[in-house]
Amino acid sequence: MRVLVVLPTYNEAENISAILDRVRSALPEAGVLVVDDASPDQTAELAEKEGERLGQITVMRRPGKSGLGSAYRDGFSWGLASGYEVLVEMDSDFSHDPDELPFLVGAIEAGADLVIGSRYVPGGSIPNWSFSRRFISRAGNVFADVVLGLSVKDSTAGFRAYRASILERIDLGGVRANSYGFQIEMTYRTRQAGGKVRELPIRFVDRELGTSKMSTYTVLEALGLVSYLGLRRVLSALRRLGRGRAAAAA
Repeated sequence: MRVLVVLPTYNEAENISAILDRVRSALPEAGVLVVDDASPDQTAELAEKEGERLGQITVMRRPGKSGLGSAYRDGFSWGLASGYEVLVEMDSDFSHDPDELPFLVGAIEAGADLVIGSRYVPGGSIPNWSFSRRFISRAGNVFADVVLGLSVKDSTAGFRAYRASILERIDLGGVRANSYGFQIEMTYRTRQAGGKVRELPIRFVDRELGTSKMSTYTVLEALGLVSYLGLRRVLSALRRLGRGRAAAAA
């Protein structure tokens, strides 16, 4: 299967060369798309130089910061138009171990439509998180799971692989979230499209170089998104119930 790894970047000059080396080592035949939001630290230029050395690396230059979700929507759209069959998303800061890539792709080849590298299934871990950060993350995932009926332990995880055919059934242009809520929304839309979701355990570590992009806004966006989608889910169920009763009465 043709595989594309999508790497959103903003000021990742300290990591980009090394991460591209590791991705190429893990998936020698895969294409890589670096989606750069006009990084002032020359991330895009460094990625292009690595592309000349490693091959099969494309840099998509965007005019400015437009959000993580927007970067993945653009990257997935490019990958689908280019004929890739599996599209992988991961961070560029080594929070996600490139050595796990073959396992994610292998699970797609085995029949899954979405494979999530999960911190919260048996075998998954977050070795250097504080109790408060771990609690907020777990609580957010439980909230999303209950409200949206996902049956997924780690819907906020950003290390994942999609089968192209499931992405083609999702209206990427209609995906609302632009920050980390994007992961929840894509999990929900995959379920709504009838996709088979599988979680594999991973070890998630915080970045060692560069600056984290996490903010209070990302948390609030995710909470607002889950509430909105949950309300739509309830209203849709009520409408179906109403139509069923009307049909029975007729």
